[in-house]
Amino acid sequence: MIPASLGQLLAKVSKLRTHLLFAPSYFTTARLSNQNSKPHERNILLMGPPGAGKTCVGRILGHRLGMPVIDIDDDVLERTWGMSVADKLSEIGGDGFIEEEGKAVCRFAATGSVISLTGSNPLHSDAMRHLKRSGLAVYLDVDTEDIMQRLSRMKVNRIVGQDAGVSMREILHYRKQFYEKWLDARVLCGTGDSVEDVADKVLRTLLRYEDSESEVFVSTRSQMSSDPKFFSDVVIEGLAPDGGLYVPKKGFPKLEPSEWLRISSHATRAVAILENCIHPMDVSPVELSIMVCRAYGQNFADQSVVPLKHLTDHQYLLELFHGPTASFKDLALQLMPQLFAHCLPQMCNYLILVATSGDIGSAVLNGFRNLKDSDRERIAVLVVFPENGVSEIQKLQMTGFQEGNAKSISVLSNFDFCQRSIKRMFGDSSLIGHLAVEYATVLSTANSINWARLLPQVVYHCSAYMDLLRNRTLTFGDPIDVCIPTGNVGNAMSALYAKQMGIPIRKVICASNHNCIISDFIASGKYDLRNRKLQVSNSPAIDILKSSNLERFIHHASGGDGSLVRDLCLNLERERIFKVSETLRQKINLELQAGWCSEEDCLRAIQEVHTTTGFIMDTHTAVGKVVADRIHDKTCDMLHCTPREVCSGCLKSPSVSRYPTGSC
Repeated sequence: MIPASLGQLLAKVSKLRTHLLFAPSYFTTARLSNQNSKPHERNILLMGPPGAGKTCVGRILGHRLGMPVIDIDDDVLERTWGMSVADKLSEIGGDGFIEEEGKAVCRFAATGSVISLTGSNPLHSDAMRHLKRSGLAVYLDVDTEDIMQRLSRMKVNRIVGQDAGVSMREILHYRKQFYEKWLDARVLCGTGDSVEDVADKVLRTLLRYEDSESEVFVSTRSQMSSDPKFFSDVVIEGLAPDGGLYVPKKGFPKLEPSEWLRISSHATRAVAILENCIHPMDVSPVELSIMVCRAYGQNFADQSVVPLKHLTDHQYLLELFHGPTASFKDLALQLMPQLFAHCLPQMCNYLILVATSGDIGSAVLNGFRNLKDSDRERIAVLVVFPENGVSEIQKLQMTGFQEGNAKSISVLSNFDFCQRSIKRMFGDSSLIGHLAVEYATVLSTANSINWARLLPQVVYHCSAYMDLLRNRTLTFGDPIDVCIPTGNVGNAMSALYAKQMGIPIRKVICASNHNCIISDFIASGKYDLRNRKLQVSNSPAIDILKSSNLERFIHHASGGDGSLVRDLCLNLERERIFKVSETLRQKINLELQAGWCSEEDCLRAIQEVHTTTGFIMDTHTAVGKVVADRIHDKTCDMLHCTPREVCSGCLKSPSVSRYPTGSC
């Protein structure tokens, strides 16, 4: 059941079909409170498997921070028992040892110290709860091969489970779940990192953890907000009060090559990337890991989530369509609703408004419907789509959601109208006030203007590159180009953010259909909506003329010039045109290339690829293939983002009518 006030609002909305619905932004701050003391007032708990280097790292940290150093093995257990840890383990066995170890730790107390835990401390829940009351648990996530090499050089006779005929690798794998359960912060150690390297990373991690105020977001249309905005704020607000889009003030963190090489699956890559992009004061690593597991667990048809396939020569396909609604938007919208629900103030109802030109509608409806019951009671979703601007399959998917907290309506206009109108809604203070007073409801959005929608897309660009490494197609540092069928520029922007994080993406190629305003802008620096009409195409998800995320890119290319972005956007609203300087256009061309594809060339490409490879491209991928073949210089590998699968029965003749759609 959803609250009566929110239910009444949805009931009224569900009666609308062709009316314009819109509203603005009235938001509450959802920043989680920082209950942590300063570093020297709390213990630093170094946690990790045997051989992780906890004792050595602890000594280095103690020296640098001027803090006492305590080793649980040597300074607590052996003094308490009056015998070596190895002798105690031999005397009472593994199960008894964990219990006795836990009791000893529960009687131990210290403040302001660096404490190196044993590898088995996290297996005892009472002991860890006791330690964490006065300490911050830092998990030294060390490469298994490094640990195995270290243990082979050590006399190892005091590891619980060692005498049960279980291999060391099995012990390490089993224990990892307990380290993940108790961590407050992770230190992702690269392959071959020395203890000094790890100590440096721990210090940086502690500084980041304590300095949560530095990870703020700014609007693309301003230099700095007087009211600091954190991740949890921007997830809820969606759109900045000045109409701009939120971006991190300091940009993206950069991972080292040795760290990239550590993360092997889509889920572990998502955790590692997102932990670096979301401050633990907003979403703790433990909670984030649970969300990622739910998002990319059993609900994707392919075990690898985003499989990478060879197309032809130097071109590869990243299949983004294996989610529950067969849309690439699932990759963001299986996670985004969980982030949104986590960041919500407990006493508010929220109505999520989404405009769609295709598959985001069913993806967002599915994602929010799958929230736990308590969250569905206070979060509702309304999707607005153009009646004649989506495929029949997508219309059936969206209109199938008409119960509970998820509904959709169609509008007799195009996608630009839907998107523009929702933006107006967020600027209408009278409507915002009415919804707040009459229905106790606040508005937000799940389009790619929302930072939590865009951020998960960064993961699959990173993941694709790592899969090319795993397949031995590349070695780390070899560049790739990425070709993206582009409408709203969100997917292209997420590829550039992956580049900021250290993935060697050389160029992003933006591919348009005959609605080619993006390719025209990248070529000329002029964004001109005058005398342009949206044309229906076989790739309707990129039938867009007003690209919301373009201002994020201009903000990025201009070095964060919010005043410039504001002026350009105002000019677009007033005159329906803006032009950037030649200097800025040249900067844009350093990272972006663009081209467009006719309907005839799109369909011809589908037929040609099918004839030569047996693979049936969807129309959006075909647009990308045509553009890439024209402008790519073939000096590096090319990655195509493939948003939608096409069944073998869909290709009957060169005159393909309408495929299920999907792109950004």
